[in-house]
Amino acid sequence: MDFLEPAFMQRALLAAVLVGITAPAVGVYLVQRRQALMGDGIGHVAMTGVGLGFLMNTNPVWMATLVAIVGSVAMELIRSYGKTRGDLALALLFYGGMAGGVLLINLSPTGSNANLSSFLFGSLSTVSTEDVTTISVLAGFVLLVTVGLRRQLFAVSQDEEFARVTGLPVRALNLLIAVTAAVTVTVAMRVVGLLLVSALMVVPVAAAQQLSRSFRTTFALAVLIGTGVTLSGTITSYYQDVPPGATIVLLAIGVFIALALLATPLARRRAKAAEQAAADCNARCVPATRKPSDDVKV
Repeated sequence: MDFLEPAFMQRALLAAVLVGITAPAVGVYLVQRRQALMGDGIGHVAMTGVGLGFLMNTNPVWMATLVAIVGSVAMELIRSYGKTRGDLALALLFYGGMAGGVLLINLSPTGSNANLSSFLFGSLSTVSTEDVTTISVLAGFVLLVTVGLRRQLFAVSQDEEFARVTGLPVRALNLLIAVTAAVTVTVAMRVVGLLLVSALMVVPVAAAQQLSRSFRTTFALAVLIGTGVTLSGTITSYYQDVPPGATIVLLAIGVFIALALLATPLARRRAKAAEQAAADCNARCVPATRKPSDDVKV
């Protein structure tokens, strides 16, 4: 347990737990909406916020949060109103955000390649006490939304038209999902990195879906997997001196592969059990057909 002794590891592990909980909690809605790559796009846009933070000598996490929220709202509006040019507009927003961030970091007096790498791929040693406080506040907001409004958010993610008929504010809920995803990206960027945060939002959910089909169980299992891989990846990064973001994502993919291999025989057993149960029910519930002569005594 010597990894708990350094102060930076204590901060990194706390941040890892928060990231492991919040990323899958938002990702389950994005996967349901078939927007698995939305986190990647927000990460590109958030890079501009990081660059502005360095250039203006302010907290990069808060600045990235602000820019990511603006970018996520723009993405949702483009998705809602964009027609044939929607994909092109999103591509310009994604790549422009990344290019702007790289340029601003290089123009800032405090920016450097090391700073850029820590935000792109995550870094244990750069997680400060101020970062932990910021991450905790933002993670609290994410959990409040994803858990407190889970019924409404699931309804909108499952079928927007049905949700609209039932009287739910579909547009406001869509924007709320986008904003929550943006906040989650900035929560995770110090541990996983902006280029890999989308994987942590999606892969644990995909892994959980191998064993569960209900929303509640998938949500809980995805959070459990996310927390497990972020903690394991952070500890592995400490001992092996490897990038934490890449380690965490590879562990998440490993869990997905393992559960996918496990799910195949389980699915076959469930199918056989269901067929056997149906056959037994038919044998018990359907009366046997008898010939008229069988009831006649000779």
